[in-house]
Amino acid sequence: MEFVMIETGWLSIIPPILAITLALITKEVYSSLFIGLFSGVLIYAFESGGNIFSAAALTFDMMSAKIADNSYMIIFLALLWAVVILVSKSGGSYAYGRWAEGKLKNRRSAALATSLLGVLVFIDDGFNCLTVGTVMRPIFDRLKLSREKLAYIIDATAAPVCIIAPVSSWAVAVASEVSETGGFHIFLSTIPYNLYALLTIVMVIFLSVTGKDFGPMKQAEAAAKESEAADSDMEYKESRGGVPDLALPVLVLIVCAILGMAYVGGFFEGVSFSEAIGYNPTAGLSLGTFAGLITALVMYIPRKLMTPKEFVSYIVEGIGSIVPPMLILILSWSLGGVCRQLIGTGVFISGFVSSVNLPMGFLPFILFVIAALMSFSMGSSWGTFGMLIPIVTMICSVDNASVYLIPALGATLAGSVYGDHCSPISDTTILASTGAECEHIKHVETQLPYATLVAVVCAVGYLIAGFTLNPWISIIAGILLLITAIMLLNGRNFKVAP
Repeated sequence: MEFVMIETGWLSIIPPILAITLALITKEVYSSLFIGLFSGVLIYAFESGGNIFSAAALTFDMMSAKIADNSYMIIFLALLWAVVILVSKSGGSYAYGRWAEGKLKNRRSAALATSLLGVLVFIDDGFNCLTVGTVMRPIFDRLKLSREKLAYIIDATAAPVCIIAPVSSWAVAVASEVSETGGFHIFLSTIPYNLYALLTIVMVIFLSVTGKDFGPMKQAEAAAKESEAADSDMEYKESRGGVPDLALPVLVLIVCAILGMAYVGGFFEGVSFSEAIGYNPTAGLSLGTFAGLITALVMYIPRKLMTPKEFVSYIVEGIGSIVPPMLILILSWSLGGVCRQLIGTGVFISGFVSSVNLPMGFLPFILFVIAALMSFSMGSSWGTFGMLIPIVTMICSVDNASVYLIPALGATLAGSVYGDHCSPISDTTILASTGAECEHIKHVETQLPYATLVAVVCAVGYLIAGFTLNPWISIIAGILLLITAIMLLNGRNFKVAP
């Protein structure tokens, strides 16, 4: 479907500003995105001689076009969550817990194992939170580690890991937002600039190894140490599932997703691997998730871990679980399409940027702060970067600003993940509390100082990156600053009001 763009001047910035403002005020993403979308179509209709009825029709034309453009993305997410639910229901997570109980003998090994498992389960943040929490919770209780620490570790290895994992639902979501400027290659290029994700992983590992805590987490850990140790005979759901029922479908999914991306892109016909995986990554990922689904079918039904009817019902349950975030994506794709393809938001912003002597070196820092505030207020990283990425690409479309595209996108993604990580209304935060069976407000209270410390260090890093255009200087400086701050704060108690 072809759309004809018209230049609407300053009116072209109303839809994204309206969507962002409403989201911050109402803390509700869906209606905010739709109102922003519809306002843009109204502007287009009235400026081109149409009416409200033609605007309504054009709204759904744009949405259907974006669904068609991203059909593989929708298939991938649906199949991915079907696999997530099937693996959870198979009992493989409980079997892994039984196996891990005999291997982990002290607090440090348990914390490290949880961090490692969180990093390994990178295909989806919700899958990460529920799987890792279920597996490690009894072990934490036996070793007298706090539920708050468990919730922090699984939360810190959920979204921050998924946002830099090339084979994940997050990677495909981000790549789809920048498909017109390079897609998957652009996403890969932002990884070194995603300081929040990288430094959060560093912090989790450092805390797990050293056991140094501060603030409300220090108090929670002290209370856990003084409590009675939980019974080592952990109560597991009765299931015939084993460790392979968790590991094999996920492993097959990951391997086949990589092979699928290479196959679709022509790697086996002589195309380079980097070009192949960037050709149509969502098609390859869909092949991988389908392979994971078939693996689960072959493993579970013949051994009667579930009946065929249950298998199908779990697939339906998984697909239903992805509908809310998918709606965010569809609305953000459509809003971006209206701004780029109908009302000329990019033309107006590019002209404005070129006429104002803006010190572009500050752009990554500014975008990180804006994205962090938006994501924290809305509780949605997908909604945040869905709104901001089209604006960022427009700003950086000016010739002398194009070199800032990758740092700016990295900062946008990093800020979005920070807000998602510690917002009380974030799905991931809630799932982390659920997986750890930790009181939600205590989880928010204990992890907020940790996440905010990383965010402050990242802000300094983006000031460096914006003027040097070198992520490695920022990463090294950030690690040194972060470790120094942890050492200075170690043992200090203070309260946080979320």
